[in-house]
Amino acid sequence: MPWFPDFASAAELARSQLRAAGRADPVGQYFTALNSGKAQTLETVWPGEVVVYDPLSGQIRGHRRLLRFVKDSHSLLAGYQSRPETVASTVMGDRAVVELLVHLVVDGREVSWPVAVVAQSPDDRSVVFRTYLSRWLFVGRHSLRTAILKPGSAHPGGVVGRYQTALEAGDADAIVATFAPDGYFREPIGPPSVHRGAAELRSFFSSCFSAGGGIGLEYCCVTDDGVRCAVEYNCVRWGSHDLPPQAGIAVFERSPDGLLAAARVYDDVEPPG
Repeated sequence: MPWFPDFASAAELARSQLRAAGRADPVGQYFTALNSGKAQTLETVWPGEVVVYDPLSGQIRGHRRLLRFVKDSHSLLAGYQSRPETVASTVMGDRAVVELLVHLVVDGREVSWPVAVVAQSPDDRSVVFRTYLSRWLFVGRHSLRTAILKPGSAHPGGVVGRYQTALEAGDADAIVATFAPDGYFREPIGPPSVHRGAAELRSFFSSCFSAGGGIGLEYCCVTDDGVRCAVEYNCVRWGSHDLPPQAGIAVFERSPDGLLAAARVYDDVEPPG
């Protein structure tokens, strides 16, 4: 059959093009799989291994678990008529951090659910997805999210480093000074909980630090493209209260003057009290 080699070459070319597109936009491929309910595309792009760390389903590893996870996620998202909107993307080396607002219809009204997904490829054949979000929207309370990553040696510098130092010290004035005049902080529960400008920021952080001091984080991974800096962390202390290590990520967006235009946090840590 003389046509068979041409057919095989075309199929391999299609697979190669799909892999190239997936490596260029791994989170896009991830959400395409969740929205379609089909995991085969992920395994075609990354034939080595696909690992998912999900706040709802835990760690997913292996073909059977990945297939079930994708189908279950598809059913959940379809039930809420989900519509993802990309907010920002931060890429450095083998890591991509994509922030989204997933618009859902809950009890007849549309709500926006902040979600951050980190895609990291240890090699061209494998990928790890780490998803960060708050489950407050669905269960009406915070849910303990155990640590995913171990503390690392990376530490943010510049204005992001000054923010983190002030956060740990519980210094509201110092943390407000890291923001541009119209800069804002967005809480994990979404757009309604946005604090913009010095007065709102000072009031918010003063309330955060009323539990006996600042917030202690272990820094695990830093992804910085010069405009945005994404810090994956474990929260281990809030004020005078020690906490079991809880996973989260914060993305800081710099303004042209070098201060913070925005800080967006994705975790499910419950403040003491």
